[in-house]
Amino acid sequence: MRIIRGKYKGKHITAPKSFDARPTTDFAKEGLFNLIEYEIDYENLSALDLFSGTGNISFELLSRGAVNVTVVEISKRYADYIERTGEQLFPGQMRVITGDAFKFLGRSPLNYDFIFADPPYELDGIADIPNLVFASKSLKSDALFILEHSIAHSFAEHPNFVKEKKYGKVHFSFFKNKPTE
Repeated sequence: MRIIRGKYKGKHITAPKSFDARPTTDFAKEGLFNLIEYEIDYENLSALDLFSGTGNISFELLSRGAVNVTVVEISKRYADYIERTGEQLFPGQMRVITGDAFKFLGRSPLNYDFIFADPPYELDGIADIPNLVFASKSLKSDALFILEHSIAHSFAEHPNFVKEKKYGKVHFSFFKNKPTE
């Protein structure tokens, strides 16, 4: 994986070969970041990366100027790798939580501008993730949430759904917080 833009543009980051995570492809990641380029202000961005895997999306956000990123990854090995790499490249800007993303969503305030989730495509409960995100009373009013998933899922009927973009086999569903009047 490589960082596409920002402070570390072009830098290759290699996760240990023993990792079996499926990082977002460079092609899909570049497409995604081209789409959100004008939707978010990186310089003041506070982001949450759920099911982080290799930290690929977090590193891209920080390279582009995000103020801080909270990472939630259930695998201790992966979380340790993300934390080490994050400290080398972005000291003090990354908070890594080793834990279950579903439990995190149910218990933690979601005061973030941007939330990204890339769960394993066959994970039980993937359809519940948007509801868990938008159930948070602390979600910022203009928060953007993006869920990466396979063709097996459609979120078009969710009340906060905005659009879906496809890059090969990778699907991104975009959601916006729609505060009640």
